[in-house]
Amino acid sequence: MAGKPPQSDPVQDAPQVAEPKHAAVGLPAIGHALRISQQQMGVKRTALTLLRVNQKDGFDCPGCAWPDPEHRHTAEFCENGAKAVAEEATLRRVTPDFFAAHPVADLATRSGYWLGQQGRLTHPMYLAEGADRYEPVPWERAFDIIAEELTGLDSPDEALFYTSGRTSNEAAFLYQLFAREYGTNNLPDCSNMCHESSGSALNETIGIGKGSVLLDDLYQADLIIVAGQNPGTNHPRMLSALEKAKSNGARIITVNPLPEAGMERFKNPQTPQGMIKGAALTDLFLQIRIGGDQALFRLLNKLVLETEGAVDEEFVGEHTHGYEEFAEAARAADWDETLTATGLTRAQIDEALSMVLASKRTIVCWAMGLTQHKHSVPTIREVVNFLLLRGNIGRTGAGVCPVRGHSNVQGDRTMGIFERPAPAFLDALEKEFGFAPPRGHGYDVVRAIRAMRDDKAKVFFAMGGNFVSASPDTEVTEAAMRRARLTVHVSTKLNRSHAVTGARALILPTLGRTERDLQGGGEQFVTVEDSMGMVHASRGRLEPASGQLLSEPAIVCRLARRVLGEDSRTPWEEFEKDYATVRDRIARVVPGFDDFNNRVADPAGFALPHAPRDERRFPTATGKANFTAAPVEYPKLPEGRLLLQTLRSHDQYNTTIYGLDDRYRGIKNGRRVVLVNPEDARELGLADGSYTDLVSEWKDGVERRAAGFRIVHYPTARGCAAAYYPETNVLVPLDSTADTSNTPASKSVVVRLEQSTTN
Repeated sequence: MAGKPPQSDPVQDAPQVAEPKHAAVGLPAIGHALRISQQQMGVKRTALTLLRVNQKDGFDCPGCAWPDPEHRHTAEFCENGAKAVAEEATLRRVTPDFFAAHPVADLATRSGYWLGQQGRLTHPMYLAEGADRYEPVPWERAFDIIAEELTGLDSPDEALFYTSGRTSNEAAFLYQLFAREYGTNNLPDCSNMCHESSGSALNETIGIGKGSVLLDDLYQADLIIVAGQNPGTNHPRMLSALEKAKSNGARIITVNPLPEAGMERFKNPQTPQGMIKGAALTDLFLQIRIGGDQALFRLLNKLVLETEGAVDEEFVGEHTHGYEEFAEAARAADWDETLTATGLTRAQIDEALSMVLASKRTIVCWAMGLTQHKHSVPTIREVVNFLLLRGNIGRTGAGVCPVRGHSNVQGDRTMGIFERPAPAFLDALEKEFGFAPPRGHGYDVVRAIRAMRDDKAKVFFAMGGNFVSASPDTEVTEAAMRRARLTVHVSTKLNRSHAVTGARALILPTLGRTERDLQGGGEQFVTVEDSMGMVHASRGRLEPASGQLLSEPAIVCRLARRVLGEDSRTPWEEFEKDYATVRDRIARVVPGFDDFNNRVADPAGFALPHAPRDERRFPTATGKANFTAAPVEYPKLPEGRLLLQTLRSHDQYNTTIYGLDDRYRGIKNGRRVVLVNPEDARELGLADGSYTDLVSEWKDGVERRAAGFRIVHYPTARGCAAAYYPETNVLVPLDSTADTSNTPASKSVVVRLEQSTTN
């Protein structure tokens, strides 16, 4: 039997702390996944639902974007995937009665955990101007309200259309089509806050902003470098791929400021041996200081250049551009500066070099630990330099592997969710649909917040996600949202963004991945693209949580008809009835999707073309893969300060909080903790178990404070600290962003620790 939601917020003022774990998954993960699933869904529904996750005839996990293997296990999901499914397929419901009992002011005082635990939204809800609580509203009236605001704006560019990664390919394509036919490229998305740096660096250097490896490449690699990533929590199924790679002879270097249990040892729950003993994954752990990755890869490149026969001269000569300038910069790399930037020893770097030189096939994987710094784009360019030197792009078992964090976040970008669309994409839209899409660049996430703050944007529409909690500089973001005339959220569950509203607000409840989608043309399926460019179908099987829910494609199509009216030649009604007709149009607009409907009928899906991987062809401005030669950067700390990275707990997926524990790091029953190296803590006079306020320091002189954090002595890199987001997003200045990509620099925040005012 499913459990009831919590009536009050749990007290979190005394987190319990134990020693961190040195292995991930095993029986505890199974037990925790099943316990949460049964609390949300009950026993029978748990069994029926989880056995369909990531199956060829089932639905794609709404969690991470890790690809599915060709041969699926019966249980092809991880602990956090089970949590994500349970939260969506929960039997708990948020009805109009709930909103009648909880004014918006009350919701604004609640934690994200409490809000998410209440269950699935069942009805469209409207907050009228001056009202203190949401009330139910008919769908047609909801669309009228949005249309009133959109058609009343002085310019389409006063509207913002945000997208979260969960949105399907079909919904994303329709959403960007509507926004552009309406007249704007203001299509900020969650990629702006995570892998935008990856796309910026890869587009410039190899000509495509995606990874160049498939799952089989991992299995055939000699060396895998995992940098700035914690697969055990954020992409647990990746551990199975790493285990298989190890069994095939691969070696693994982990580069991270914190030791993470999943990269130490993986206890595979699919095998008896895995459950009992597990497999050690990391051969060499480089505990790097935050932001030191560019310096590390630059020095490795220098050492490769100095090793006779180490450079793949044939590949470099035939396929690359800019080698001489890069080589000059790399040869100038300084050992002392590198050791300062990285915190590593000469012996550790020499050991890494020996592993690099012994490998004929090398893959570098990374995530937010590389993408959320001021110098993230040059860091990732340096990773590309590293791979190009030895011909490790366009070779089996080798390449770049940015690991995306949200199911279909990559697909949304492929479908055109981008504020700076390529001219060729807009040309194809114009040819197919017969209207002239806008050509000027729109707002990304950071610029969208500034636009609302400065009264340049007045309507905010979110297709999924929890924008307020995901964005930086919380107080600035919330104040900006409250200046809007209308805020609209298409959602499955309650979150903080519903409590931080414009003058008017709407919540539009939508179907989840797990639910059956019946339209006028019969039962529908949607498609998604994983982190490695594989596209496949996703079919929900559960009955919808409410008869009032609309699918995301249906919401977009009905809104488009209401806003654009009879002047639109786009067949919105046809698209709503039959998603196959949407896929037919995608096939004619988006490269790589030709014969889409027939190809996606293959249960295994299909791989999108990738010129660097498939044919060593690089569609860059030079027609070749580009070496780059940026100056080496790394954060420099004032005395008495620490460099803070924001991160997830194990009971968390992005801004969704499943529980209050971080099992692998030894944290229980609380999230307001800051992990500090014991030596740093002693030098700063910070006792384990004492409480501190975190105060960030930025050149604007504004004090940003996160109060009441328990200090935990933890084996972080020296000079570095870590704490969970979204609680610490308040510390990240809106204008502290990565060069080129404009991604918030959430992984390198200079902080001072002051005695807590809320002990």
